[in-house]
Parts: sequence; C-alpha cells; structure tokens
Amino acid sequence: MVTKHIFVTGGVVSSLGKGLTSASIGMLLERRGLRVRMQKLDPYINVDPGTMSPYQHGEVYVLDDGSETDLDLGHYERFTNGPLTRDSNYTTGQIYLQVIEKERRGEFLGKTVQVIPHITNEIKSVIRKLGDESVDVVITEIGGTVGDIESQPFLEAIRQFSLDVGKENCLYIHLTLVPYLKAAGELKTKPTQHSVGQLREIGIQPDVLICRCERSISREDREKIALFCNVPLEAVVEEKDKEFSIYEVPLGLVENGLDQWIVDKLSLSAAQPEMDDWHDLLHRLRNPSHEISIAVVGKYAEHFDAYKSIYEALDHAGIHHLAQIRIGRILSEDIEDDGPERLLTGFDGILVPGGFGERGIEGKIETVRFAREKGVPFLGICLGMQCAAIEFARNVVGLDGANSTEFDKDTTHPVICLLDEQQNVTEKGGTMRLGAQPAVLQEGSHAHKCYQTDYVLERHRHRYEFNSQYRQQFAAHGMHATGVSPDGKLPEILEVVDHPWFVAVQFHPEFKSKPIKAQPLFAGFIGAAIARRQKKTTDEGMTAENAPVGDGDAVIDAR
Repeated sequence: MVTKHIFVTGGVVSSLGKGLTSASIGMLLERRGLRVRMQKLDPYINVDPGTMSPYQHGEVYVLDDGSETDLDLGHYERFTNGPLTRDSNYTTGQIYLQVIEKERRGEFLGKTVQVIPHITNEIKSVIRKLGDESVDVVITEIGGTVGDIESQPFLEAIRQFSLDVGKENCLYIHLTLVPYLKAAGELKTKPTQHSVGQLREIGIQPDVLICRCERSISREDREKIALFCNVPLEAVVEEKDKEFSIYEVPLGLVENGLDQWIVDKLSLSAAQPEMDDWHDLLHRLRNPSHEISIAVVGKYAEHFDAYKSIYEALDHAGIHHLAQIRIGRILSEDIEDDGPERLLTGFDGILVPGGFGERGIEGKIETVRFAREKGVPFLGICLGMQCAAIEFARNVVGLDGANSTEFDKDTTHPVICLLDEQQNVTEKGGTMRLGAQPAVLQEGSHAHKCYQTDYVLERHRHRYEFNSQYRQQFAAHGMHATGVSPDGKLPEILEVVDHPWFVAVQFHPEFKSKPIKAQPLFAGFIGAAIARRQKKTTDEGMTAENAPVGDGDAVIDAR
C-alpha cells in the first residue's frame, strides 16, 4: 500500500496545541490498526533546540538515538508507539545546513542554489524518509503559523508534495482559533476565514479544519466556516478547551468523527478504534483515592514547559496510584533567599530536576539537604543527582567545599567532574552524552524494586558525572551507587540507604513515561509520597482532607 501523508498546520496564533492534536490523531489511527510515524518540522534557524534556553523553547526532548528535539515529540511518544528518530524532527537550520553542505561538495553542479527548488526539495526529501513500505500513515506537523515568513518554505514544500505523490495520498489538516468575544457575546469565525485564505493563496486547500474554542460552535457557525473556507460541513471539527485533562482530546476527536473522516478520505482499511483503556485512564483521573503534594524545585520552575515531561510523568504516576497530585513549582533561588523550611514544609515528596549553569544551585543543594534530613521522599534527576552528591559530600562525608567543576573548577573536592569524553569538546550543539545508555541495577535497591529488572536503558543529556574516586567514601557513609554503567565506571543511580526513599539518577526517566504505563521510578517515588502522607495523617489523627498540602509561597498546580 502507498504511504499516506497527513500535514498539520496552524493559524491565527501559536500555542493552539498542534503537537497534542497531531499526537492524538496518530494515536487514533494506531488504535485502528494502522502503522503511523510522526514528524515535526520547525521553522527556526537553530540546528536543534539543544542550545536554546528553556525560557525560549521549553524543554529539550531527547530520543533514544541521542537526538535533541522539540518538546512536541514528547506528546508523540506519550500518545503513540511508532519509533521516533532524528528523522522525526527537522529545523530550518538543519535543512539549510544540509543544502549548504551539498553545495560545498559540488552536488548542484554549479547551479544557483535557491529556496525553490533546492530548499523545498530538501524538505520533501526528509518527509519521504519516513514513508517506507512498513508505514501506512506519516503525520507531519509544521511548526509556527500560516503567514510566518519562516514557515513559507515548509508550506510550499508540502504544497508541492501532493503533486509528487498524488492528492489522493495527502490530507491537509488546519488547526485554527475560533475566539469568543465576551463583549459581543458570540464566537468569531473571521480569524479562521483569514487563516484559511492565507493557506489557499499559496495553493493549499485544507481538507479538515480543527477549530479550537472556549465554547461550543453552533451549527450555524460551522456552516459559515464550511462555506467560506470551502470544506464540507462534516470536516469542520470542534476542539473545545479541556478543563479536566489533555487526555480527553483523543476521545473528543472520536466524538466529532475526525478519525473516521481521515480513514474515509484517504481510502484506508482500518478497524474501529479500541479505547477502553483510555476511558479507564480518565476514570482513574476523575476518581482518585489519594491526594498528595510534590515540590518541584528548579531554576525554571515558573516556566511550565521547561519541565513538561516531568509534570507529565508525575501525572502518569498519579494515575497509576489513583492519586491526585498537587505540584508546587518552586524556584531554587527562592530557597536560597527564604530557606527550605518555609517553602518545603508540608510537601509529601520533593523532586529536583535537571538544568545547566550555576544560578540557583545552592538552593537545590539546600533542598536536597532538607529532603534527606527530614526523611521526605526524594527524586533527583540529572543535575538533581549531582546536587545530591554535592550535598552528601559536604554535610555527611565531611568534604568541605565539595562541588562540581562546572561551578567551581578549582574545588578541592570535585565530586562531580567533566566526563572524560568531554575534555576536548569545544562545540556546544549535540556534543553531550546523549540518548539511551545502559545501566546495571543492584538487587535489593529501590531502583531494582521499581524496574523489576537487572538492566535498564534510559536517556541521558549531560557533560558532567559523579567522580568515581569518591565512590567508596560515599558508600562508607550510606550513599551507594545502585546503578552503574556495564563497565562499572559511571555511577548512574545514587541512593541513601537509611532514608525512606532517596533516589537520584543521572539520566532522564521522565522521557519514557506514558499515560497508561507510568515510568517505574516515578511510580516508586509517588508510592513513597503516598505512604508518607498516610503515615502522617495516621500519626496526627488527620484525614487526608484536612492534612496540610504544602506551605509557603509555592505556585501550586492541581494535577
């Protein structure tokens, strides 16, 4: 069967949720028995998001093969099962870099290199990479919005693509906004009409319009959109804001018949989607048996997308345990100013995520100390693990001034140091220890109990590591390396043995968590937090409802 291609574009404004919608469509087609691959094309000129600030672009999502990608690929992995590789995310920077390298090698035989056809041909070639005989449908999301200068080469490329493979093998889905004007008391369809008009000016007639809205769209408004945008009425799909959970999105699309429309339009042979487990997931979300609070202490805590996968992984662990999780997003710099007792007292678990740079580090270290001394379940990730090692070295092992050479290159006790392979690295982009790396787990450890296996593959993104020269000293004082690289040289997991649940990992377990399959370490962490809450309420004679859920000035999200 010829591979079918679905292109998802966005209009009016950014942040409408193209990634989530694309992932939901991919999931529904998979549930119908189709083999789906996902792809994101980003219009920014950076070669990849790896060197971009989280304030600019949110988290960097890392794949098994070491690719540093857009955070929307996290949605793709959480919702679908098709493999994601470096061919699943391309930027303008990557496209132009590949074209320039070809020009330098003389592959264009002296021709003038132009946006059309050379850049657009390169874009089409990366789309074709995913469409082999083992794939039924490729879903390609185009970043940005229609009308952006940066997006024009990508839109032109996907316009040409249907001419290359046949219109019957392509489907264009346009996600747009239908705003509600409170003063007028009505929804406005004009922004959608203008957005579609811009698409049609460059030769793309959308087949489906997915309309984001706060309030339901009347049949009259849908008829107006269909008429002025030249699409069938049944192809105007409402996607109303979900007040409860993003995991309602796929079911909403099914209710609006989108998956059936796609299957019919592309002449695909597909079964009805099986969604029982997804209904069960939402039932568990709506009917929790526990309520707990988790403090996430980081340098980007006020920016939600910077730790997107961590928050999702906490949600998944909550679903696993039938627990509603209230997340306190706390800036590590505020810990430095106000102290951990004021901001962290009352939380059932504490998580310190990854990051780079010295800002807020002492606040993270004080957070670790608070969790260790108070017996609060603790999960440290990447830099969180390194801060745990520094704190333990200073306050338990007795190594005054212990630090990471990232923050103090002249420290007398470099318990965290640069990886040997990084010593001569000068370029920043794509040069860290990246992707899936193996670890051997110590039997009887918290990690081993969580994973229920001796060997794991988890994704890394770092330049610094725990200095193995200090490993024996740490073990003598109660912090053990319970997960190490197969050659035994790199500690990947540290645990404090006389603590209820203190686990710190060099990798990023959040990248492998799914709504219906919680990541094992996150599940273990939330389980420990629930146990702490239950013990606390029993000891104090409280009910779960009147027990304190975090104190201080933390930003609390009910998840």
